[in-house]
Amino acid sequence: MRLIELYKSVQGESSFTGMPCIFVRFAGCNLRCSWCDSTYTFHGGQPFTEDEVVAQIEALTPCTLVEFTGGEPMLHARELLPLMDRLLSDRDTRYTLMIETSGERPLGDVPVAVHKIVDVKCPGSGPAFGSFRTSNLDTLTVRDEVKFVLRDRRDYDFARDFVQQHLQTRMEAGTLGGILLSPAFAQNPSPLRTADNMELDARDLVQWMLDDGLPARLSLQVHKFIWEPQKKGV
Repeated sequence: MRLIELYKSVQGESSFTGMPCIFVRFAGCNLRCSWCDSTYTFHGGQPFTEDEVVAQIEALTPCTLVEFTGGEPMLHARELLPLMDRLLSDRDTRYTLMIETSGERPLGDVPVAVHKIVDVKCPGSGPAFGSFRTSNLDTLTVRDEVKFVLRDRRDYDFARDFVQQHLQTRMEAGTLGGILLSPAFAQNPSPLRTADNMELDARDLVQWMLDDGLPARLSLQVHKFIWEPQKKGV
């Protein structure tokens, strides 16, 4: 498998926000979102064996929350799925595993114990819009969350309609972990740790959420407020 980086920091998104976390960032992505903040993952990376990845993760314990991200980690499913099984079967270290994925690739073989953060692409994502595989909705459990990155009102309207059509009943029934609405960050932000770097004013987004009574969570990328927005490996 090819990795861009493996490091320990705190979770910046999802219901695990603020928790210490080990990030395993895979190389390569088959989508090209217009707002992507990880274009450096598209190419390159270094090859690692499963044993080498496990050794690096073990060296960063006692942190036991591990996220697989990218790029698109499911492009490496052949190597990633056995790695997940190995970590979940570790009786000495009780790992909690997450994967952040676009949902363009099938997710049915991801172990149920893994927390999936699935990013449904909105119109503002450009060429990635429409890439979500709707059959992946059947794989989602109470552990999982669906995320929408928003640039403007059009994106919000798409997300709202998607939630109302596919997710709201599941939220009310308690069979889905959560829905995340995240303002997109500018691709070339200033070095200041400020909300002015967001393309969508979070105050507007909150008001829309309140007006519609949407069962969603505002998700700000807190790592971009703790460190400079363009800083990597944090």
